[in-house]
Amino acid sequence: MDTNILSFLDSYPATVATRARQLRDTLLEMLPGIIEQLDVPAKMIAYTYGQKYTQMICTLIPSQKGLKLGFYKGNELPDPAGILKGNGKISRYVEVKDDETLHSAALKKLVGAALQAYRERI
Repeated sequence: MDTNILSFLDSYPATVATRARQLRDTLLEMLPGIIEQLDVPAKMIAYTYGQKYTQMICTLIPSQKGLKLGFYKGNELPDPAGILKGNGKISRYVEVKDDETLHSAALKKLVGAALQAYRERI
């Protein structure tokens, strides 16, 4: 485990840090060979397969109030459960407010769809 990432997450309230660590474990399991990039100034962790923006899958965005999982090109992902939020031109995010969302099939399907979209991009 990357101690810098764990220290970063531990700087947030306990419920946020715990959910972020659990979501991180899920992402590392579902995205084989993914690279974690801690961006302290942006207060996020990027999950990517390279240095280019187009190689990014998602971002873990903790805050004092909660946790979001942002998706690159989230506006193009299928979202039958309607859990994606945001109105940016490209990105969308899921608010991970509770354990139900954290462990939901809908969230895992979005991660899988984001990985598939990446594979199609490259």
